[in-house]
Amino acid sequence: MINNVLRGVAALVFALVPLTASSPAASAASPAEVLELADAVRQVAVADEARAGYIRDEFKHWNTGLDPADGCNTRAEVLLAEAASSPTVTAGCKLAGVAWLSYYDGQEVTDPAKLDIDHMVPLAEAWDSGASTWTAARREAYANDQDAAASLVAVTARTNRQKADQDPATWMPPSPDAHCRYVGEWVATKLRWGLTADQPEADALAVYAEACESTVVHYTPAP
Repeated sequence: MINNVLRGVAALVFALVPLTASSPAASAASPAEVLELADAVRQVAVADEARAGYIRDEFKHWNTGLDPADGCNTRAEVLLAEAASSPTVTAGCKLAGVAWLSYYDGQEVTDPAKLDIDHMVPLAEAWDSGASTWTAARREAYANDQDAAASLVAVTARTNRQKADQDPATWMPPSPDAHCRYVGEWVATKLRWGLTADQPEADALAVYAEACESTVVHYTPAP
């Protein structure tokens, strides 16, 4: 569990960093792709979306996480990874004695019950954008993806529920300071999983990319 906490340091910067920063450590098996945001946006294929047949239960979550022996599910492991310091962990993987920063709205949270683990690209949006054709195992891997720090993020429940299944054409984090990071992480997730964007989404991403010239996207294609 301590290793998961240390992993949170990298989680803050994995998906996008300033142009002058060095690249984060990549998977030994599959080195990270590194693109300026505008170029990354152009790499996302544009296609119509289809919601037909979507059921949230098609994405099994939360599973036993990266370490099935630690007694913590994916949600708890993400909270451990993103905690500002090592929390107290009691029976049932209950966490206390630490704070989290919800970057969507800049709020500090000390009660983990007030946090949601947001799928950067919501499950319904992923379904619309290509996941409807995946196997059940791949959808489970997507819904519990801790191998890319951008995929899952601890944020205030209020902002997560405001976002719901919207893409950047219709919703962005309330904190303007979060916008470049958010778009970079959104695009990184779409590229990692080979998901498409519909035309309004692609247009919105292109507009944000113009305003975020110093943003670089790092992603590793999912197995």
